[in-house]
Amino acid sequence: MAKTYEQLSLADRIKLDLMFKEGKSMRVIAAALGRAPSTISRELRRNSRATNQRPAGYDPERAEHRAQRRRRWDARFKLARDPALYEHVRQRLEAGWSPETIAGELRLQYGRCLISYESIYRFIYHRVAQKDYWNRLLPKGKSRRGRLSKRGGSPVDRIRDRVSIAQRPVEVASRGVAGHWEGDLMLFQRHRQALLITHERKSRLLLAKRQPGKAAAPVAHELLRQFDALPQALRRTLTIDNGTEFAEHYRLNRELGMATYFCDTHSPWQKGGIENAIGRMRRKLPRKTDLGALGPKALNRLVAAYNHTPRKCLGFHTPAHVFCEELKVLHFNRECSFRPTPE
Repeated sequence: MAKTYEQLSLADRIKLDLMFKEGKSMRVIAAALGRAPSTISRELRRNSRATNQRPAGYDPERAEHRAQRRRRWDARFKLARDPALYEHVRQRLEAGWSPETIAGELRLQYGRCLISYESIYRFIYHRVAQKDYWNRLLPKGKSRRGRLSKRGGSPVDRIRDRVSIAQRPVEVASRGVAGHWEGDLMLFQRHRQALLITHERKSRLLLAKRQPGKAAAPVAHELLRQFDALPQALRRTLTIDNGTEFAEHYRLNRELGMATYFCDTHSPWQKGGIENAIGRMRRKLPRKTDLGALGPKALNRLVAAYNHTPRKCLGFHTPAHVFCEELKVLHFNRECSFRPTPE
């Protein structure tokens, strides 16, 4: 019975009220509604009590309102009633996971829904109202829900051999084929501090390397170094914006045979994967971060944490897992040909 149980609807409550007023027994009403007699008894008992505003008696509309209110209240305090679940959710939030990722990972692990992401959000913002500020554990740390965004702008310079994203192969948009990348710079407040971020579209794998500013030559050199270590099947295209840091993009095509495509002006959504990736990295690396105080090992740990965090879009597998599976397929098909290590 518990596996197929559904909450009473407003139509069910109206029918219950009519039959009850006709003098029908609990068992007759339960049979007509396809419910257990205990369900009908509990419904009448919970929603017929007198209050300061209303006399005793069953009213279907009032019962529906009270049921919805109890449902919202129950979801809000589900974490408070389960200390183990409370601690698990808090630890994942502190690690930078979103409520949706937490709920999805629990569902994948236990084979059922332990808690929905909506319940986690409700609890978080309830705690905010109690001055506990759980919202600061969220990826974006917002004090209220909703889309808070504003459009930015970037200048478009003359770029040699620039190819529009409109000419990019259709297969790239589907994310069904590995080897298509997106690139961008992650900038910080201090002068000449930046990270070059590259993001593989299918697996969502992320690579990050510190750069001495926005100069084009070092950026191109690092891109060549990163992609030269990959087999040809995993370095097909690179989609970037119109910043001057990518002015020497043509070297990728000339030296590695890797095509490059540029987004339209003021259209960062055309490389939404890396925009999302940078947003996730900002949770641990806000703009005010001093990269000079962040060593290479600390940066590598942050990148590893990103690549080993389950993602809903990957069926709650990790980017590292999906990318490694692509490498295995190439290896078994004898297509994986890394450059030999120099002696």
